[in-house]
Parts: sequence; structure tokens; C-alpha cells
Amino acid sequence: MRRIVVVDNLTLDGVMQAPGRADEDTRGGFTRGGWAVPYADEVMSRVMGRHMADSGPLLLGRRTYDDFHGFWPDQPADNPIVQVLNNTRKYVVSRTRADLPWQNSTLIDGDVPERVAKLKTEPGGDIVVLGSGELHETLMRHDLVDEYVLSIHPLVLGQGRRLFPDGAPVAALQLVDSVTTTTGVILATYRRSGR
Repeated sequence: MRRIVVVDNLTLDGVMQAPGRADEDTRGGFTRGGWAVPYADEVMSRVMGRHMADSGPLLLGRRTYDDFHGFWPDQPADNPIVQVLNNTRKYVVSRTRADLPWQNSTLIDGDVPERVAKLKTEPGGDIVVLGSGELHETLMRHDLVDEYVLSIHPLVLGQGRRLFPDGAPVAALQLVDSVTTTTGVILATYRRSGR
């Protein structure tokens, strides 16, 4: 059975909102976007690239899909991330969107937990969730997340949307891998060890 693997950037206080750009996600008056960019290095690129190359399809929320589609297809074709994102099957969860212009995109609507549980039974590699905070919360509530690959940044923001909000279900995790980058980011892989 395929696994659902959540890959995300976090601060030490658990904020996942808008790691890439100041204007990426300003919901709730968030003004501290772009916080992950200064911490990027070769170690992070190598480790995260390995995770992406070894995975199967992507599972994205609509906001993340729109944000990625607005940026990645226009980047230089020799960028390996562009090739992976363009060529990988993208399952997009949305209640508001019917058209998905990015190649290899498939809409998931209706009963999302049921549809995702069915995807897990199909052949293929692990299903990777990038960003997509609301989708992640739905997957957690329905016990569908099997692994987390977290880039934990040495930074406290004090505000913003968190990966594990108050009221999240209890989940026991086991650390199965960790790497520290030259900028102090801990790349930690956790697997579910109990239900």
C-alpha cells in the first residue's frame, strides 16, 4: 500500500505559513512570509531532491497548486525541480476549481478522505503532500498520514498557521532519519509508530 508523506517547512514554533515569499500567503494578516529562503543550502537541495525523485504523485490543496502553477512552469527547463513538478501526476483537492491547466493534473473533489484512501491502494510510489495546510488537517483527522519529512528552521515567528494546530489528533511518531544543514535546519523524517 502506498504511503501519504507530508513534506513541509516549519519554524521551531511550528509555523508553516508562507515559507517561500512575502506575498505567498497573507491570510490572517501574516506579514512574515519568505522566512525559509535565507536557510536554503546544498544539503537541503540534495536531501529534498532525493525525496522528490523517489516519490510517486503529488497531492496538493488548491492554494498550493495555484501558487506552484504560477511559478514553477515558467522557471528554466534545466532546473530539476521544474522537470519533476511538470512531469509528476498532481492530484489537486478543490471545492472551487474545475479547470486544472498544469499538465498531469487531476481534480479530487467530493469525499476527499475516501478518494485519498482509495489512491493509497493503487499501485505506484508514495503520495507526497507539499504545503497544503487545510488538506493536511483533513488527512490527519482521517488518519491518512504515514510519514512526515520536515525541514525545521532555527527560527521562531510567534504567529502564523501551524502544521499541527490546537486540537490536532494524537499521533505517535518515530524519528527514522535526520540531517542537519549548514544553516542549522534539521531535516527530520518521522513515521507513524502508533495509532
